[in-house]
Amino acid sequence: MVKKLSQRSLQVVKHAELREPMTKDYPSNLTREEYALLEELLPAAKPGGRPRTVDLFDIVNAILYVLVEGVRWRALPGDFPPWQTVYTYFRNWRKDGTWRAIHDRLYQWNRLKSGRCGSPSEAVIDSQSVKSAAGLREAVGYDGGKQIKGRKRFIVIDTLGLLLRVMVVAANVAEQTGARAMLKRLWQMGRAVCRLRIIWADGGFGGKPLSQWAMDCYRWVIQVVLRPEESRGFEVVKQRWKVERTSG
Repeated sequence: MVKKLSQRSLQVVKHAELREPMTKDYPSNLTREEYALLEELLPAAKPGGRPRTVDLFDIVNAILYVLVEGVRWRALPGDFPPWQTVYTYFRNWRKDGTWRAIHDRLYQWNRLKSGRCGSPSEAVIDSQSVKSAAGLREAVGYDGGKQIKGRKRFIVIDTLGLLLRVMVVAANVAEQTGARAMLKRLWQMGRAVCRLRIIWADGGFGGKPLSQWAMDCYRWVIQVVLRPEESRGFEVVKQRWKVERTSG
């Protein structure tokens, strides 16, 4: 029995040696030229300790693979670095603000490429409640208006539909409360929003307290746009259709 198992194991090893290595040419991969645009924004290796043994180009492509293909970290193909290493870089960059810095740089480049100023003059805010996955307990609440138990996603976009900021909270967080937190995050973008003056929103973000607070703190005007009362079915609402497109 042991002899048969040994022979079978040898056959498996021999087959693995003959198998062609997996290619790294995945659709989600960046080219070296694309990677060079954000390479300077990635943190340098910390002094002391063991030297870095992985190529950050492979780390970034592994993270993009998880994002695009929607797989678990443990399901990363074997030609990427170990999933534990990839996830550690992803988590650390999330905590230290690296991802925000990359996003803001690419955001401004996209606007300039479209022939626009790097800072928008108008933005659109919206929220969307979604059901949470089974077993998830962190930041979960009940949205009485939408009758959904789960989480609520707040987003702010510019008029091109490009994402400025996003925030995920429990579904029971009110629009007025979430809007204040979102606008604070938006203000922290600094020069990237120096031209911002008008923020379009739906009725959930209306009311004098919020609009007065936004004006006093940031000199921003919250412009509420409502659907016509006589409308039936689907209707395009000024500026708000852009944030619906981004959410979709």
